[in-house]
Amino acid sequence: MLENREGQRVPQVTFRTRRDHEWVDVTADTFFKGRTVVVFALPGAFTPTCSSTHVPRYNQLTPLLKQHGVDDVVCVAVNDAFVMNEWQAEQKAWNLTFLPDGNGEFARGMGMLVAKDDLGFGQRSWRYSMLVRDGVIEKMFIEPEKPGDPFEVSDADTMLAYVAPRAGKPLEVTVFARNGCSYCVRAKGMLRDAGIDFEELVLNRDYTERSLRAVAGATTVPQVFVNGEHVGGSQALEHWLQARDAA
Repeated sequence: MLENREGQRVPQVTFRTRRDHEWVDVTADTFFKGRTVVVFALPGAFTPTCSSTHVPRYNQLTPLLKQHGVDDVVCVAVNDAFVMNEWQAEQKAWNLTFLPDGNGEFARGMGMLVAKDDLGFGQRSWRYSMLVRDGVIEKMFIEPEKPGDPFEVSDADTMLAYVAPRAGKPLEVTVFARNGCSYCVRAKGMLRDAGIDFEELVLNRDYTERSLRAVAGATTVPQVFVNGEHVGGSQALEHWLQARDAA
């Protein structure tokens, strides 16, 4: 039975991290002291759910969490520092702090170290998240104890809803662009000026003209999508932003 440890202090362990090719020991006492920290723990680096959903969404929502009083958002897994650093780079998750729990001491101290022998993983962390204030666990979201790798409550959106129930979600914006396109530069500039984060896809690097026709029904760039809706090119984006500001 996994224990909810709300009201208790986090385990006093030392995380062995690597920075600039040097070993740097980070103690839990120092890391959490006087700070408000969101921690999400998961079974392992480079694993499917962790890489496709858990880490990317926390990375996306971290700026919003920080706007509402969170000092740091931390990903913890029973992996060594080399693996965690490579995973962070592969994910481009620079909004997050990755802490390696290579020996599973933090997971064990949390009562969350479980056997994943059936997958050849050995001892790994159960998936959960928590809000820690000055080293004391205020809130935990622990995945239900059932077979497989449940992912129902430790997600970033659930944590944001707890930290800031009235916070609006960031817009999901994608810009189909092309290198050397002045209209694309204009569209991206307008989004940046509006404080709207976006993902850029570049022609012949991330997609082909065939894909653009299939998705947007167009062959010109930029093509901007917001929350799954097709806005259009730079002029259409300008009108969309004006209407948004007027609303």
